[in-house]
Amino acid sequence: MQPTYDVIIAGAGMNGAAMACAIARLPEAASLRIAVIDAAPAAADYQGDVFDPRVVALTPRSDQLLSLLDCWDNILNERACVYTDMAVWDGEGNAGIQFACDEVRLPYLGHIVENSVVVRALHAQMQACSNIEFLHPVRLVSLQKSDPTRGEAFTRITLDDGRELVTRLLIAADGAQSGVRDMAGFATREWDYQQQAIVTTVAVSQSHQFTAWQRFTSRGPLAFLPLRNGNNSRYCSIVWSADSDLATDLMALSDDAFCAALGRAFEYRLGEVQSVVERYCIPLRQRHAQQYFQPGIVLIGDAAHSIHPLAGQGVNLGFQDVVALAAEIERALQRGIPLQDLSILRRYQRQRLADNLTMMTAMEGFKRLFGQKSPGVTWLRNTGLRMFATVPLLKKFIVRQVTG
Repeated sequence: MQPTYDVIIAGAGMNGAAMACAIARLPEAASLRIAVIDAAPAAADYQGDVFDPRVVALTPRSDQLLSLLDCWDNILNERACVYTDMAVWDGEGNAGIQFACDEVRLPYLGHIVENSVVVRALHAQMQACSNIEFLHPVRLVSLQKSDPTRGEAFTRITLDDGRELVTRLLIAADGAQSGVRDMAGFATREWDYQQQAIVTTVAVSQSHQFTAWQRFTSRGPLAFLPLRNGNNSRYCSIVWSADSDLATDLMALSDDAFCAALGRAFEYRLGEVQSVVERYCIPLRQRHAQQYFQPGIVLIGDAAHSIHPLAGQGVNLGFQDVVALAAEIERALQRGIPLQDLSILRRYQRQRLADNLTMMTAMEGFKRLFGQKSPGVTWLRNTGLRMFATVPLLKKFIVRQVTG
């Protein structure tokens, strides 16, 4: 059985498309055959005052990767909103903390970018790479794993149009509900947060001040993330992670009633919430694969790890997976090591597993800490926040972690 492709990437979202571009652009990869498969239609093109409801908070490290892939200028030219500050406060008390980019000598803390903008820029780069074949919209429906004990070095997949493809290395970048991960039998640790994230776009009466805002409450965090359309700085993307019963009630409200409830929950930090577009509700679940690889198959991004959105770090962790795996593939190509060699995949896992677990543990700790309703815990939490805000070194450490 000969391979149809050297690498097949399942999933053409941000992490999958970035993975394809990162491999294809390696000097040693000119002769590789790379396929990217995805079931989704082309990314929608939002214009004017209409924004993609799904956004990502890109860190400077993620910006660097996208720049190396020749995507960043296109993203900035289309639409992105820089944020220079972060404001975080405890909705159950009166303590808060502000982070500013000049405290860590950075020009900015990050950019809020619509998912579709990033995806379109990456897809344009994929199409410019002659060694990438983009197969879409097609769905992977089955896979047959290689068996090294019988001398098998390839993985066979079947698509919903009947095609069978064979590859040396299958990379799963097909998201939190990864079909590849499930078909291949990767074990995961996971639990339901009993919360749902309401995402939408709102217009507010005051400028967002190019600040990422987050209010913590015992029933879930509420984030207002700055958007920009030309000189208009009164649009925000919101992510309201609420206990499931509260989320159900909020989704049932009329637009006017939802705006009123949102304004109250946000303590009118940006004035009145004047309008809202269609709302989407996403169940929240933490999931982490116990292993990131099997012979000939490797997981990246949300297929390997999905976390609570309270710090917006999910796609940034995935981009760092891309950087690490691309470096290992480059090493293999330079040394003539087969791409499916376990030493390559093991080195990738060793680099990323600890970092991802650390971030996941930290986010879980924040979620549990601010979910406590005890008056004693609330007092201690607010006291700690006030003390924390007065220690510049601690603030700098946190900002460095969040910005990558």
